[in-house]
Amino acid sequence: MSSTSEIGLATLAPANGRALPTVQGPATRRNALTAVDDATTVTVTPVVLGGARGGPSIPTLRRDRWWIPPVVTVTVLTAFVAYSTWAAFVNKDYYVGAAAHRNLISPFYSPCVAASCVPGSHPWAALSWWKISPALLILIVPLGFRLTCYYYRKAYYRGFWLAPAACGVADAHGAYTGETRLPLVLQNVHRYFFYLGLCLNVILTIDAVMSFDQPGVGIGISVGTVVLCVNAAFLWLYSLSCHACRHLCGGGVRQFSSSPVRHRLWKALTPLNARHMLFAWMSLCFVAAADLYVRLVASGTIHDYGFHF
Repeated sequence: MSSTSEIGLATLAPANGRALPTVQGPATRRNALTAVDDATTVTVTPVVLGGARGGPSIPTLRRDRWWIPPVVTVTVLTAFVAYSTWAAFVNKDYYVGAAAHRNLISPFYSPCVAASCVPGSHPWAALSWWKISPALLILIVPLGFRLTCYYYRKAYYRGFWLAPAACGVADAHGAYTGETRLPLVLQNVHRYFFYLGLCLNVILTIDAVMSFDQPGVGIGISVGTVVLCVNAAFLWLYSLSCHACRHLCGGGVRQFSSSPVRHRLWKALTPLNARHMLFAWMSLCFVAAADLYVRLVASGTIHDYGFHF
């Protein structure tokens, strides 16, 4: 037994409400704490609560590089917001059409419902009164969905608001109102953006299928086809792993035995839900990559290599 194991432990309170005697040494601890007989090292870290919003009274209790995840979160999300904002306002090079024997549209501009959309990019009804970039209409749904997402809340609450930045780190704020006031009370609309997001996923899936059409050539596969298909797959994984989706299938059920279909759906979605963070980042990065690829092809910067049958 190492010397650290001989450190005395604080008085413990078991379930019966009677306090155990203070543990003085390894032999006494083995008799009193039968649930941790195999423990070989005990590290005692003094923790004092009562700081900002119940956190530690010192800046941090951590000795590791706890600041890396918040910095990465801020960097990636800031880069995505900057790029998507630029892509939405530039309003060009978002569609590769018949002239290039392709049918590729950026996910930022689909469905292109404005009258200003380039020919061939809007099989949907056009809004004649919308004169500016059609992406500003489209991005409302994915932005609202991700902004209110349960995982992304944790990410940007920690990364941007430092509330708190990590476990064991002092909170940067002195008061806490939860999500009961503006603007955070708007987080409750997440489930509605989820439904709209599913509709958008269907449209982007149709775009992926339509990308197999190579006008003037026939049916074929290109790099752009693969990009749009992978993008649609990642968006479906992100949506189906959503907490709102899992709750929609299994939430509010008193007995799963009385709802076997919902139980099967809930069991199928639970493993996806465990990887929701991974799918959130994969879909976020790839949707920007898909827009960038279509933009580079449409502008003539690169060629979309592929073949037809």
